[in-house]
Amino acid sequence: MKQHSIFYNFIMNIVLTMSSYMFPLITFPYISRILLPAGTGKVSFATSIVSYFVLVAQLGIPIYGIRACAKVRDDQEEFNKNVQEILLINIIMCIIAYILFALSLFCVPRFREEKKLLIVTSASILLTTLGAEWVFKALEMYSYITWRSIFFKTIALATMFFLVHKQEDYIIYGAISIFASSASNILNFIYLHKLVDFQKHFKLDLKKHMKPIFVFFAMSCATTVYLQLDTVMLGFIKTDVDVGYYNAAVKIKNMLLSIVTSLGAVLLPRVTAYLEKQENEKFKNLSVKAIRFILFISIPMLVYFTMFARPVILLLSGTAYEGAIFPMQLIMPTLLFIGLTNLMGIQILVPMGKERKVLASTIVGAVIDFGLNIILIPRYSSAGAAIGTMVAEIAVFVYQYFSDLDIFKKLFSNINLWKFIISTAVAAIASIWVLKLEAGCFWILLISAICFSSIYLLSLLLMKEIFVQEIIEMIQKSIASLSRERT
Repeated sequence: MKQHSIFYNFIMNIVLTMSSYMFPLITFPYISRILLPAGTGKVSFATSIVSYFVLVAQLGIPIYGIRACAKVRDDQEEFNKNVQEILLINIIMCIIAYILFALSLFCVPRFREEKKLLIVTSASILLTTLGAEWVFKALEMYSYITWRSIFFKTIALATMFFLVHKQEDYIIYGAISIFASSASNILNFIYLHKLVDFQKHFKLDLKKHMKPIFVFFAMSCATTVYLQLDTVMLGFIKTDVDVGYYNAAVKIKNMLLSIVTSLGAVLLPRVTAYLEKQENEKFKNLSVKAIRFILFISIPMLVYFTMFARPVILLLSGTAYEGAIFPMQLIMPTLLFIGLTNLMGIQILVPMGKERKVLASTIVGAVIDFGLNIILIPRYSSAGAAIGTMVAEIAVFVYQYFSDLDIFKKLFSNINLWKFIISTAVAAIASIWVLKLEAGCFWILLISAICFSSIYLLSLLLMKEIFVQEIIEMIQKSIASLSRERT
């Protein structure tokens, strides 16, 4: 199978992750005005609850499966065996997850209030299992993953505007959201038979996978706890309206975060292959470039969207969501810290076999988040949840950095952090005047974005930042290559 370049996979993953968030970006201004904070809060609460059962069904396989299959992707027989073993574990856990889900519907009074919505959104448990996306990522099939995902999201987009017209349609909205994110997994299951020979039976050894899978499961548990815990605790302690405010802030954060983490998402199979072949210099160079990318894009993003949180929220969600502005401003620093910990943990420590350090860091984050939520949510509602998440992500970064200080100190020593900070500060100061304009939210954001990004890039060019120079060289080479092909 043809192996595309990291740059190609990165572009495909950018398109994929952006399509995942273009769906809510396009629909949320409409949906938020139809369903209002209470309606969007119900759906957000339900999907957060179901995510825990998806976590049980997946059992750490999405990350472990990529690493395990990427190591043997050049050995078809061993690859087939690995996929069959891991997929069988996945199916068994899916059945267990549905049993636990059914029990929870009868035992938890809060769940019975939205029984229909929870049952509808639980379809993601089965679809995620059938999709086995870890196989396609291990083979770096990002082009296939991207285009089939866009196809189903386009169908969902049209269906959304056709079927959701009143506040009582929140269950339909929940169903369409699941269709948009998970229905493409049905195609995965069909296509999987072309990649794996299920006719050929092996003496399956499930036991060898269980120990590393449970390490990744524990890691996923801790991560999911502090990613979804805020919404769940808000739903139990406060109201659907508070969940709706927080959901609006988190949706915007997640859309931005998808860009920040888009490069890291394609690195795991390639980095694993480099380490397996002991190509340490390639591993180091790739890691440094990835860190530069995260700093280059996350620092200006977090500053810009903190400054212009009000017009962003009002444009995307409407005046009913003014309560989301402050939580959004509080949660923006997580763009930088999640971006870095995603790279440091999943793309560097995990391929090196140091997933226990990643697990320890996520447990630290989960404990801090839970503790701060208990203290802050009753008093500060969605703003308290945002503070808890921000502090937890900072703690995860600090723990990971010092857990392998020798490695990360060497990698970060190649980075001129001050250039990104100074350029962002200059861009922010030069753009602040736009906030005083008497114009609509769209025009404020358009003018400020052009002003901010132009000055930021110009400042980096003047300071001769290596990353920007490499991007320019890459663009010039691409243009030159296209010109040669035409002639």
